[in-house]
Amino acid sequence: MTDPYTSSCPIPLSGHDRVILAHGAGGRAMVRLIRDVFARAFDDPALRDAHDGAEVESAGRIALTTDAFTVKPLWFPGGDIGSLAVYGTVNDLAMCGARPRWLTAAFVLEEGLALDELGRLVDSMAAAARACGVRVVTGDTKVVERGHGDGLYVTTTGVGEVVAPRPVLPAAVRLGDAVIVSGPVGEHGVAVMLARTDLGLATPLQSDAASVVGPALALFEAGVDVHCLRDPTRGGLAAALSEIAETAAVCVRVEEASIPVRPEVADACELLGLDPLHVACEGRFVAFVPGADAERAMEAMRERGASPVRIGEVVEGPPGTVLVQGPFGGERVLDVPEGEALPRIC
Repeated sequence: MTDPYTSSCPIPLSGHDRVILAHGAGGRAMVRLIRDVFARAFDDPALRDAHDGAEVESAGRIALTTDAFTVKPLWFPGGDIGSLAVYGTVNDLAMCGARPRWLTAAFVLEEGLALDELGRLVDSMAAAARACGVRVVTGDTKVVERGHGDGLYVTTTGVGEVVAPRPVLPAAVRLGDAVIVSGPVGEHGVAVMLARTDLGLATPLQSDAASVVGPALALFEAGVDVHCLRDPTRGGLAAALSEIAETAAVCVRVEEASIPVRPEVADACELLGLDPLHVACEGRFVAFVPGADAERAMEAMRERGASPVRIGEVVEGPPGTVLVQGPFGGERVLDVPEGEALPRIC
């Protein structure tokens, strides 16, 4: 008899414990999957209405963001693709000076993915959404043939209500601005790479994947004149600083010794031939604020659980350049790699 789990025939089957093509075909199998996995986990009235979209209310300015997540493996120390999809999206909204309110989610499932594993990933995503105070109000599922999807891909769109009094953009960065990072960098990328490879390293290192909404919005609540915020995901701190410097046409100088890097991250990067400044974070952000507001900004961030460090400032110099001051006084230009040193980390 043909194994129903390896069949590519999209016929609804009962008693299955893995994703089959029928789960994406629009019939009863798909209805049961949405009802038993997604609607159960997210449990939102908008989802129960089974409509093609959701109506939400907002009295003021809104921010929108969209992101796709293809991290490999699906589970890694400190997180998984489900919680990462939430954190990555709400953090992007926070970088716009917005309070996240609603999410949409699209799931591309690979035939053969265990439904138990899918359920645990969706539960993790739902728990992260509740912790962040956001509602998952509508979504979609698609199924691709075995061998074409690495188990699961997730795409999310986030909507937030802007609380920043003025746009938070690189163009607002000014000479004399302090550059503050909210905590140690590089943990997410290294944790994912170690989970993906078999290097035999015994380390307690976990991903930093988490919401930064609290410490980011605390800046506005404290009355700090926030000029720009950025989360250093792909390309790490180096890419974030370089993009802002180039867009704002300013020169940023950072002190290498001030940039917080955990010893475990530094050791793993040395082994892997990586620069920690190029390694992605998923629970950190960089803030550009007037130098006079720096201490107040860091105090507000500490009160929300962050570990901020002032790592540099905007100075006179070649526009679009990031300079790294070494421990012995020499300077170098911070380069950004041509390609992605760590693929599939988000």
